[in-house]
Amino acid sequence: MRIFVARLPGTPVFDPAGDQIGRVRDVVVALRGRVPPPVHGFVVEVQPRRRVFLPITRVRSIEAGSLIFSGAINMRRFELRATETLVIGEMLDLEVEVSGETGGKRMRVHDLAMEQVRPSDWQLTKVAVIKAGRGFRRRGETRVLDWHEVAGFGVIQADQDAAALIAAFESLRAADLASALHSLPDKRRSEVALALDDERLADVLEEMPERDQIDIVGRLSPERAADVLEAMDPDDAADLLQDLPGHQAEALLALMEPSEAAPLRRLLTYDENTAGGMMTSEPVIFPPTATVADALAHIRQRDLTPSIAAQVYVTRPPTETPSGTYLGVAHFQRLLRDPPSTLLGRVLDESVDPIRPEFVLSEVAVALANYNLMAVPVVDELGRLLGAVTVDDVLDHLLPADWRERGGGIHRG
Repeated sequence: MRIFVARLPGTPVFDPAGDQIGRVRDVVVALRGRVPPPVHGFVVEVQPRRRVFLPITRVRSIEAGSLIFSGAINMRRFELRATETLVIGEMLDLEVEVSGETGGKRMRVHDLAMEQVRPSDWQLTKVAVIKAGRGFRRRGETRVLDWHEVAGFGVIQADQDAAALIAAFESLRAADLASALHSLPDKRRSEVALALDDERLADVLEEMPERDQIDIVGRLSPERAADVLEAMDPDDAADLLQDLPGHQAEALLALMEPSEAAPLRRLLTYDENTAGGMMTSEPVIFPPTATVADALAHIRQRDLTPSIAAQVYVTRPPTETPSGTYLGVAHFQRLLRDPPSTLLGRVLDESVDPIRPEFVLSEVAVALANYNLMAVPVVDELGRLLGAVTVDDVLDHLLPADWRERGGGIHRG
């Protein structure tokens, strides 16, 4: 039985009772030169973002998009030992030397295959290679070679590519990819992050611990860092800028488009633990003369988070923050019940009191709980809508500062 490893990330892992306990994130092997390396086991991510080790001896089957194990699994955090290597995190995209008929040509690792040689005994036996090239500009067909035909594993490369690793992680949600990157060695994490396009990197940065965010932004050119900040949600971009040295934050703001930098500058005037510091300045806003059909078409967009798309705020023009006079909110469920031609001014829930930007964290949490809301509007002293605080913004501030790291590290006791 042969399994190509790059297809494994995200594979559901089931216990003997048939309950899903997590998903595969990586494969752990021990390199032994030209001898096919034995597979020690799998890195499995369980909730909440904890990475644990599943020995290969516990694996009962890997088939039909699932991995089933027997016995118990040790829930202590995974730690990579000195003699071990992560196949997905460290071996994909390595430049290797291929012997034999290719005449010692330099090739790049596109995938690796593991095979079961005996019960509970798996080895890496095949290497899929492709002509070495930069990024996604690759030439030639993929070739599958025996392990002994390839040399160069275990060598640290200063400019290791990231295309195959990105392809392996392509289907992961941003939060899961952020967790996967956090678990990689610093060098590899930076290589992968820098190879992502701006939109994907922005989504991932929003889910990363502060330390990782600062490290990655520091490795980008100032121009690209400004582009990535523009692609982030304004509240997340403002939080990141607040964590950077003042001169660096100001330099990045100066490189951004003025229309993109302006809302960030407004957000930075508020304390981070107030409604003004937590809010997004880009909620969904429509005038009262827009229709239910207009609103539904807009909140159907994939790039809107559920908490933002759950309600539409209705204001007098202009409908960009700071808006005209705030009139009320139209909830998603109400929009589904009314005819598409209905004007938004007729479906408002006027019972939801907006909050002020100086409200502290506890007051914001009470407002969300009182009204059972996914988000609450924030208005200024003139009644203009400044933004909205979502429930996930509040959770980010209520949880411990290192909550993103607690389950995501690569530690095994």
